[in-house]
Order: sequence, then C-alpha cells, then structure tokens
Amino acid sequence: MTGVLSQFRSFDRPVRLLAINQLTINIGFYMLMPYLAAHLSVGLGLAGWLVGFILGVRNFSQQGMFLLGGMLADRLGYKPLIVTGCALRTAGFAMLGLVDSVPSLIIASAATGFAGALFNPAVRAYVAADAGERRVEAFALFNVFYQSGILLGPLIGLALTGVAFRLTCLVAAVVFAVLTVLQVRSLPTRAVDGGLRVLAGCRQVLGNRRFLAFAGTMIGCYVLSFQVYLALPLETRRLARDELTGTVLVGALFAVSGLLAVAGQLRITGWCRRRWSHGQCLTAGLALMGAAFLLPLLTAGTPAGSGSFGAVGVFFPVLVSIALLTLGTVVVFPFEMDTIVTLAQDRFVATHYGLYNTICGIGIALGNLGTGAALDLARQRGAAWVPWVVLTVIGVACAFGVHLLSRSGRLEPRRALTTP
Repeated sequence: MTGVLSQFRSFDRPVRLLAINQLTINIGFYMLMPYLAAHLSVGLGLAGWLVGFILGVRNFSQQGMFLLGGMLADRLGYKPLIVTGCALRTAGFAMLGLVDSVPSLIIASAATGFAGALFNPAVRAYVAADAGERRVEAFALFNVFYQSGILLGPLIGLALTGVAFRLTCLVAAVVFAVLTVLQVRSLPTRAVDGGLRVLAGCRQVLGNRRFLAFAGTMIGCYVLSFQVYLALPLETRRLARDELTGTVLVGALFAVSGLLAVAGQLRITGWCRRRWSHGQCLTAGLALMGAAFLLPLLTAGTPAGSGSFGAVGVFFPVLVSIALLTLGTVVVFPFEMDTIVTLAQDRFVATHYGLYNTICGIGIALGNLGTGAALDLARQRGAAWVPWVVLTVIGVACAFGVHLLSRSGRLEPRRALTTP
C-alpha cells in the first residue's frame, strides 16, 4: 500500500484525479450491474429473452460506440466527454431504479452503455497525454484503482441490494453525480488541436496498418481474460457438490484475481520494465495467459459434483489457473496501453483507443460464442479437454503474433523521414 501511495503522489493532479475517478466509476458500476439481471427477471418478472435483450443493448451501445466516443474526444476535448459520460450514466442508473416499463428500461440500458463509450477512450487518452514518458507507470497505477473498484463494488452492491435494488441504483446514480461535479470543478481542461476533424481521425486510424495488426493480434488476449467470467466459473460450479459450494468458490476466484492485481501490479510492472522491452513484456504476459488454461486439464476428467469445501485439491488447478491468468493480464495491460499511444504517434489517441476497444469487444463476443460451443461439445462428446486446449492455443498464437510484430519493429515509433 505504501508503494501505491508513493506512486500516486508522484503524478500530477490530473492523473491522480482520474485514478480516483476510475476507482469510483467501477465501484458505482459494479455495485449495480451484477444484480441487474436478477432484478429484471425476478423483481420485474420479465421473460428471459427480454432480459438478454436489455443487457445486450447496454453492451452494444458501449462496444459499438467506442469509436464514436474516441473521435468526439479528439475533436471536442477529453474533459467534456468524461463529464458528459458520467452525467449520462447518472441518468441511466437512476432510470434503472425508478422505471419498470420495457421501453424505459431499454433507454436506460442504452444510456449507461453509451456513457461508457464516451468517457473510457477519453480517460485513457487523458492519462496518456498527462503522464508523458511515464505512461507505463501511470497505466499500472490506473489498473490498481480499476481493479480495486471491481473488488469493492459488488460487495457494496450486495449489501444495498439486500435492502432494495432501487436503493442500489439510486446510490450508484449519486456516485456518478458526485463524480460529474468533481470533474467539472477539478479536472483541468486539456487543449485539443483545432485542426483535428472527426472524419480525418477516422481515416487516419483505419489507415494505420501497424495499429490494426496489433489490435487484431490482441483480440485473443481479451478472449482469454474474459474467461474469468465464463469458462473458469462454469468449471468451478461443475466440480462443486452443491450450489452453495459453487457460489462461495466462484466468489473466492474473483477475490483472488482482484487481490493479485491490486497487490502485484506496480511491482510486476517495475520488474518487467527493468528486464524486458515492451514487446517482450507483451509476449511473456500473453504466453502466461495461455499457459493458465493448461491447469484445468487436470480437472477435466474429474466427475461433476465431486468437490466440497473439504476437498480443496479438486479446485486447486482452477485456482492456480485464475492466478496465472491474472498475472498475465497484469503484465500485459500497462504495456498494451502504452503501445497504442506509440502506434498512434500521439495523434488521434482517443480515436485509436475507441477503435481498439470496439475491435476487442467484437472479438470477445465471437470468442465467447466459440468458447460456449467448445464447452457444449465437451459435455456432449465427453471431450472435456477441448475448451482448455483451444484457449491455450489462442494464448500461444496471440503471444507468437505479438512477438513477430515486435521483432519486425512494427511496435516501435515510426521514424520520421529526413531529406538529405
């Protein structure tokens, strides 16, 4: 904790404020979203397809609009987009708690998603611009606060939802309202290049082949990291003897992942920077993420329902798997964020972040379909090893792809041409 505080104080006010904002944003978001599906289905009695549709609207309005949010941030400035996004999420969360008609819920869900598309690229571009040469350190610190919010949010939400889901929504709305006011009053305005145009930025980003190659290669990273929410919890529940055991152990998986990220991020980033280049750090992190899925092969043949609280050894491979996956993500994240700025050459940075998030979001959706199909195949054909081998291969392919990009110099700044 002392190291985090020391690193925090070493940055200027904008980075410190944005780190605190990200902590609070994640607390507000994760205190509500894990319990929204249950509220819609049980509390409001909506059909399953309607629940899926409303949640899908939120995801699409965020992932599908990241590029637009990034382009607007480069055109109008980072602060206006950050403030607007927080204000829009305030309204969206308040609506989710106060309305019960399907059209209103769809509007509220779309508002909360579009809000994320507005402020996420702007926040990352602002951190990169203000940190300068210390971008890697800044993004490592940023991830500590990011993960802390993911840890704390569901716990606060659980306590509030125990009283009433409406209370959770209203508290989350108040959190974002306070954030909006804080950023209006305290976040400095960064001047933007008046020559930047939305369409020009879009054309430049779409024409940046090195960036597109990197984004395409990194899709596998996001498919693997999302298995914290899909394959690994499903495997834990499959092994568990009863529902209570499965629920507690899935909670333990999330706790281990969050605590490792918070406690280890700064030390691991510093250790990697001293020993490896950015490309080597990315390659090592991705290889570690792929290797994490070799561990569940040890439980693939274990009968379902054979694990209890006393049979810790049954769950040990899954626990080690999520620890390795988290460590790999911790290694990758700050160098990944820095590489995007390098490939953007400090021009249209928010637009690059927006398109990057959109590409990876589409990859996550397709990857989850493939992972789900592999899990179904494993159950139907008795080939329990299939999903884990597929995920390992994705990690190896992703690491090899980044290694090739790095070795060919495509992850380095483009050298300016000089006239002899």
